[in-house]
Amino acid sequence: MKSKGPVLIVPWRCTYACDSKCVHCVSAGKKAVPDEINTEDAKKIVDQASEFGASFFGVTGGQPFLRKDLFEVLDYATKRGLSTSIITDGRLLSDNAFRSIVKNQTKISISIDGAEKTNEAIRGKGAYAAAVSAIERFSKEKLLNCLVYTFANAGKATNVNEADMRHVLDLAKKYDARWVVFHGMIPYSNDKATHKADPSPAQYEWACNKLYDLTAEYKGKPDINVYIPFYARVAKQHGMPDFDNWYNNFFLGRCFFGRFMSIAENGDAIPCSYNDTYRVGNIKDKLIKQIWEDMQNSEFFNQVKDKANIKGKCGVCEYKEFCGGCRSAALYYTGDILGSDPRCGYIPKTLNKK
Repeated sequence: MKSKGPVLIVPWRCTYACDSKCVHCVSAGKKAVPDEINTEDAKKIVDQASEFGASFFGVTGGQPFLRKDLFEVLDYATKRGLSTSIITDGRLLSDNAFRSIVKNQTKISISIDGAEKTNEAIRGKGAYAAAVSAIERFSKEKLLNCLVYTFANAGKATNVNEADMRHVLDLAKKYDARWVVFHGMIPYSNDKATHKADPSPAQYEWACNKLYDLTAEYKGKPDINVYIPFYARVAKQHGMPDFDNWYNNFFLGRCFFGRFMSIAENGDAIPCSYNDTYRVGNIKDKLIKQIWEDMQNSEFFNQVKDKANIKGKCGVCEYKEFCGGCRSAALYYTGDILGSDPRCGYIPKTLNKK
């Protein structure tokens, strides 16, 4: 689908609450925030997203199924002519939830981080069975959009390995998922406990190169997308055919800070789905369209978006223009949103000469 406005999708993090305890997530085991918006204001997000020109209304969490009015809001979005999507790990998927999703023809993304043993080390007991059950059910309804795989270390366990990656790719192929999205572990905050789950730069380098090889092997069945900015550098180093078209029209790993917008559970707009530090307005006080315009005219956001301002190793890298690192990772690991993304192990040529 093509966007009718500045963005294709407006995601709504419908609740911060989650009863799971995934090692890489700051909302693990958390309760809903006290100022979570009510149903009326949730419908305002739908109205404003439609008027803003979005084609999709996306639902994320926390655990979306803990939101009691979720399907009332989902029904409303469908009636407003928006396509809908939900990302879930499959837990708490009741029969009523399943029927509502099917009725609304909501596209589903399932979080699964490897084969059973690995996935349960990262996401907890029962996570694998719940994910596979949801995959099977939504596949039958032709609503399975993608599987989402987040690279993480859980103590001695890790899913930065070929066997787990292939396992999820083969599940996607078996159940006709459109693609698998491999995520880097983006630090959502300064929470040091979750930072421990982030793979090392060497692990990321291995994973990116392996994903390039797997992309050629699987030949689009399923498609592989990578939510890691420096994967673009790896693809360039490998001589990816038609790189510009892939980069501009398919690749999800570009840093979208200030070029995208999500709505948090209290109605605040945030400039990327993984950064709670910066809030740029609230839908109860301003229209999404106005919040977007304010962000595009902001000196701060324009400074961050301009890669000429990036500092450190990322700032002198010859691959900066189509990488530049993740601004949230830079912020939460270095304290400077314009700093380097420390997850990347590549040494720029200018620094290699020294």
